[in-house]
Amino acid sequence: MSRPELLAGDPHDDALRAAVAPPDWANPRPAGRYDLLVLGGGTAGLVAAAGAAGLGARVALVERKLLGGDCLNHGCVPSKALLRAAKAVGEIRAAGRLGVAAGEPAADFAAVMERMRRRRAGIADHDGAERFRSLGVDVFLGSGRFTGPASAEVATAAGEVLSLRFKRALIATGARPAAPPVPGLAGSGYRTNLTLFTLTELPRRLVVVGGGPIGVEMAQAFARFGSRVTILSLDERLLPREDPEAADLLHRSLERDGVRLELCAALAEVRRGPDGVTAVARRGEEMVEATGDELLLAAGRTPNTEDLGLEAAGVRLGRRGVEVDDRLRTSNRRIFAAGDVAGSWQFTHAADAMARIVLRNAFFFGRGRLSALSMPWCTYTMPEIAHTGLYEHESERAGTELACLRLGFEEIDRALLDEESEGFAKVIYERRSGRLRGATVVAPHAGELIGEMLLPVARRLPVTALSGLIHPYPTQVSVWGRLGDLAMRAKLTPRAARVLRRIIRLRR
Repeated sequence: MSRPELLAGDPHDDALRAAVAPPDWANPRPAGRYDLLVLGGGTAGLVAAAGAAGLGARVALVERKLLGGDCLNHGCVPSKALLRAAKAVGEIRAAGRLGVAAGEPAADFAAVMERMRRRRAGIADHDGAERFRSLGVDVFLGSGRFTGPASAEVATAAGEVLSLRFKRALIATGARPAAPPVPGLAGSGYRTNLTLFTLTELPRRLVVVGGGPIGVEMAQAFARFGSRVTILSLDERLLPREDPEAADLLHRSLERDGVRLELCAALAEVRRGPDGVTAVARRGEEMVEATGDELLLAAGRTPNTEDLGLEAAGVRLGRRGVEVDDRLRTSNRRIFAAGDVAGSWQFTHAADAMARIVLRNAFFFGRGRLSALSMPWCTYTMPEIAHTGLYEHESERAGTELACLRLGFEEIDRALLDEESEGFAKVIYERRSGRLRGATVVAPHAGELIGEMLLPVARRLPVTALSGLIHPYPTQVSVWGRLGDLAMRAKLTPRAARVLRRIIRLRR
């Protein structure tokens, strides 16, 4: 049962289409040999195409569906619009703690979704075909595939086939939601992030399969809008790759929002009946059932590598996507891969950073390396969970013993004044040298707070350097300076304290 990815006849989605997949678009005639051919118009592809054109290169960009990729059309942009509305529901409910009587909020789901579509359409021109043509990029709308190590073709909707030649190429075709081979799933009418944002009516009950970022974000949002939500997750805790304390705090937050959590539950069967769609999961010897009006599948992603002619191009596939080296080169050294299709960090900002590595290495004999990146990320639940660098348990990866300093926001004056004291910040550092290797923060604005730690972690500054930061008072970001103070006090061993006392006595 297929579902549309955009609404038909909706003025905002029509405006989105007009920008990122214009129905009357005329593909250009291929212009000789391109300096860079880009397959895929998501974040990595757009950043690389714009950057190369800005350098004066002749660039061809090929997109078979919607320019802007997942981020604009089905991911970051629409989901964050929904999450902002869900956050407002929580703020209104919490207003009583501030002495403001606001009553129980009522979300107008249709209005929430209309606002999302309007804002998304308003952003779309930045990723649109006309903008990239104005940047000097030859934009081809159609299905692109390699026909040889230095050639490709584009098949258009009108049946035309255009041949392209290139000096360098970038595969940036992204990834799509993975669908496990579970009996009954294919015909159940399930939704993924590709089709979730076409909803116009709030489902009374929602079943979410998957306890990763997409699953927990949407589960919490829909619960706050008024749906009865159940999460089924194979893992023993939510966000299994995240800091365990952060995941536990989120677990409690979701339960307060009324989300039913069924963990260690492997999806075994899906049934659609008169009462809706029922997901059946196995937990040991026990069978767990959850019935909803809608089922959201958010249990992993798979790279878009089909029908690209990779074999003809001499490009090898790996276990997680297109196989690349640390410089993002494929087995064909003139072809690179970046973004979700390369199987690394699946974030918009990661795709952006990878595209910049490709530009350096393709045009400037650069030595840009994927392993040199210090990658932050944020899960936009309420509270948010943000991280950069290593975790405390990754001593083996660091090659040295790691240690951790933690401070709860109940110690931060501004968090107390804001009634936002649930949460914490941690810094991870090398025990012997004191150099910073990672940071985690759980707070309502964690995605903003983590920014201050990006440079210190990337440059591996001493953890005590945080003590020298001067923050406006009162702010929640001062938590990092307070952690630096803790590090300074930890250095004050009994022996060091005795030496300092002697110095002070001598200076009297």
